[in-house]
Amino acid sequence: MLLAIDVGNTNIALGLYRGPDLVQDWRIRTDARMTADELALTMRGLLGRHANDVTGVSALSTVPAVLRELRVMLGRYYASVPRLIVGPGVRTGVPLLVDNPREVGADRVINTLAAHYLHETACVVVDFGTSTNIDVISAKGEFVGGVFAPGIEISVDALAARAAALRKVELVRPRSVIGKNTVECLQSGIMYGFPAQVDGLVRRIIDELERTTNPGEVTVIATGGLAPLVVEESETIVDHRPDLTLLGLRLVFERNNSR
Repeated sequence: MLLAIDVGNTNIALGLYRGPDLVQDWRIRTDARMTADELALTMRGLLGRHANDVTGVSALSTVPAVLRELRVMLGRYYASVPRLIVGPGVRTGVPLLVDNPREVGADRVINTLAAHYLHETACVVVDFGTSTNIDVISAKGEFVGGVFAPGIEISVDALAARAAALRKVELVRPRSVIGKNTVECLQSGIMYGFPAQVDGLVRRIIDELERTTNPGEVTVIATGGLAPLVVEESETIVDHRPDLTLLGLRLVFERNNSR
């Protein structure tokens, strides 16, 4: 069984694959102070009865401190199985059509691989995480660039920290767009404002693609831990794939261990 590990700034997503099938997945909090031994103990606890069934590991990390411990952990606890950490030199099959390919995060490359595998069309991937990342993929599976915007949670935290009369609120839909109290005003701005921001950016991206590259059909995919909050309110997102990065990790592992 393949263990896929996606270390993000806020959460670590884990997925266990038997062949092409995702058997189970988990999400834990990212702690930059976590040691290799702590990471291994946590994962083995989640894997439970499958802990000794792992025959390969595919991983990425966008957090440098955790990446170091991840390398140590894999070398110490999974030395007997094929393992891969996505980074420079790893064959992904994704052309990076940007000014500096080394600036492109491993998660964005892997999401590109998975999105093209799923749809084989031009794609826009909206990853709702610590930041909201919008990645643009050509019909040939090329990564052509994207957009960064502040994420939902850090925007809420910043607003609560900088505005004395405002506070963090539960992220649920209010009774109406027009809030009747402070809590509902905040909830409306979050639950309807972020989908509107994404829809506006996606429409501009598609318009630009149509003017410059004639992309044909463009599929808009949502992923990331906060995607469920906004997917239903978006007018442009047509596919929600919570496991998009885990799927990409499976695909890149197979590409690099095909023999």
